[in-house]
Amino acid sequence: MIIQNGPLIPQKTLENGSSVPKKSEDFNAEDFRMMEQNAKAKKLFYFGLGRDEYTCISKCESATETWDALQVAHEGTSQEKQSRIELLMGKYELFEMGDKEMAMEMCTVSPTLLISLNP
Repeated sequence: MIIQNGPLIPQKTLENGSSVPKKSEDFNAEDFRMMEQNAKAKKLFYFGLGRDEYTCISKCESATETWDALQVAHEGTSQEKQSRIELLMGKYELFEMGDKEMAMEMCTVSPTLLISLNP
């Protein structure tokens, strides 16, 4: 939930009914427990990732930011995804059997196609 909804920030209600973040000196045990949840989620990311991913997320403040950065790093932006889909659709449309090619040879996946499918 921390990753999807963002960090839990302890709030206090003012006299007029609005909520503002508490100062750290006003935290109670429950507030510290809430703040700990974000730290635990971030720590799970740090321990589960390699050195390359760590450099990508080291400046993220919350687990939600970390998750978003990892999604962009591994899946790409929506524009990159769309261009990848268009590239593969073009390859699919050009897929045909050669003059002296047998059906089994045509269906064998080439290494270059595998590389383009797994960027």
